[in-house]
Amino acid sequence: MIPENMTKFYIDGSWVEPLSKARMGVENPATEEIVCEVALGNTEDADRAILAARAAFDAWTVTPVKERIALIQRILDVYNERYEDFAQVMSTEMGAPIEWARGAQAWAGQVHMEATIKAAKEMDWEYMRGTTRIVHEGIGVCALITPWNWPMNQIACKVAPALIAGCTMVLKPSEIAPLSGTLFAQVCHDAGVPKGVFNLVHGLGPEVGARMSSHPEVDMVSFTGSTRAGTAIAAAAAPTVKRVAQELGGKSPNIILPNADLAAAVAAGVTAVMSNTGQSCDAPTRMLVPRDKQAQALAVAKEAAETIKVGDPRDTSVTMGPLVSKMQFDKVQRLIQAGIDEGATLVTGGTGRPAGLNRGWFVRPTVFGDVVNAMTISREEIFGPVLAIQPYDDLEDAIAQANDTVYGLAAYIAGPVPDAQPVARRLRAGTVNLNYPDWDTSAPFGGYKQSGNGREYADWGIHDFCEVKGIVGWGA
Repeated sequence: MIPENMTKFYIDGSWVEPLSKARMGVENPATEEIVCEVALGNTEDADRAILAARAAFDAWTVTPVKERIALIQRILDVYNERYEDFAQVMSTEMGAPIEWARGAQAWAGQVHMEATIKAAKEMDWEYMRGTTRIVHEGIGVCALITPWNWPMNQIACKVAPALIAGCTMVLKPSEIAPLSGTLFAQVCHDAGVPKGVFNLVHGLGPEVGARMSSHPEVDMVSFTGSTRAGTAIAAAAAPTVKRVAQELGGKSPNIILPNADLAAAVAAGVTAVMSNTGQSCDAPTRMLVPRDKQAQALAVAKEAAETIKVGDPRDTSVTMGPLVSKMQFDKVQRLIQAGIDEGATLVTGGTGRPAGLNRGWFVRPTVFGDVVNAMTISREEIFGPVLAIQPYDDLEDAIAQANDTVYGLAAYIAGPVPDAQPVARRLRAGTVNLNYPDWDTSAPFGGYKQSGNGREYADWGIHDFCEVKGIVGWGA
C-alpha cells in the first residue's frame, strides 16, 4: 500500500501543497520499479514548517507532562492499529523481507514509544536540591533528520522523546524511504497532535536538511546518518550555537574470546551482520578471532552465510532482501572488490548478484578472512552484508585492533561474562554487547569518536531534548 499525501507536506496541522514543484520517484529496490512520487521541498517549505513549530512552542511546552505522555500513548495506539501498514510500506520502500519488516522494523517503532512512555512516567521532571528547584523543560524547536535503514526506529526515537520533553519539531525523513514517514505523520494527525507541534517536510539533505540545520528559529538538530553528512550539519548549526545530537557511522568489532563457544559465537555473529541486509550502523562487521582458531571460524562463517535465503521480500521464507538503492549496491560491490584486490581471503559470496536474481539490488552474503586493519574493508563502513574476519594473537592485540578505528558506536564480545566484563570496559564504544543479548530499548544508544554524540532511547533520549533550569531561592 502507498500512503496518501506523498506529494504533500504536513505543516501546522494540515496536509498542504509544497511551494516547491520538485518530485522524485520512490523505488522498490527489490524490483527497481517506481511505486510513487514524493514531493521534494525547498528552503521556503522548510521555513514554513519551522515557523509553524515556533508558533506552537510556547503553548505546547507548558502543557502538563501527563498530557504530553497521554499524547504519545494515543500515537502509539493509532500506530498499533496501522502496524501491518507500516510493515508493508517499509517492505516496499526498503525491500525488507516482510517477516523482518513486521518483527523488527515496525516493531522497533512500537517498542521505542513504549520505552519512552515508561521512562517519562518514572522521570523526576522537577525536584529540589537544597533551596534550588531543578526543572527539566523542552529545549525548543527541533529539526529531526532520519535515515532510510531503520525508518520507524529512528523516527520514534526522536519524535517521542521530543514531544514528551515539550518540544515542537519538523521531521525530514530520508527521501529514499519516505513512505513510512508520511504514514507516521498521518498517525500523528489522527492521534490529535496539536497544530504546529509536529510537522513533516520531505526533501534533499543539501537543501532542506541544510536549511533546517542553519535556521535561526531551530534550537536543536537531531540527526542520524553518515558521518560525512553529520559534519556538514554540525558546521551549519554552529553559527547559531544549536545543540546537535548525532548518531553516525560505525565499524563495530566483535571479539570472540579464546574460551568462547567458537561455533555458536561465530554463527551468531554472522547472523547479526547479515540482518537488515547489513544496513545497520551498529552491525558487528569486524570479527576478531584467535589466530589459531581462524580456520575453524571461517568454516563456521561460510556455512552460516550460505544458509541465508536471499530473494523476494514478499516470500515469508526469505531472510535477506536487497540493498536500498543502486547507489548502495555500487558501493558494496566496490568494497567487496577492494577486499579481493587487497589480499583478503574470500570465504564465500563476492561481487555480483546471487544466482537467479537478475533484477533488484540484491547482493551476495560475503565473508572475508585473513583481514588486517589496514585493509579498506576493515576501515570503511560498507553498509552491506559483508563480514571481515581478523585474526588476533592475544587479548591485548584484540583490544588494540578493536579500538583502531575512527568509529565508536558499538562493540561485541562473545565468551564467559566474567572474562568479557573487563574487556568491555576497555573498548571505546557507546554500547558493548556481551554474548548477543536481546535489544534493550532502555539502554543508552550513541557513539564515541566519529560515531557521534548524544544518546537515544528511553530517558536518555528525553534528556537530550531537555534544558535544565535551576530556580535558585525557590525554597528559601
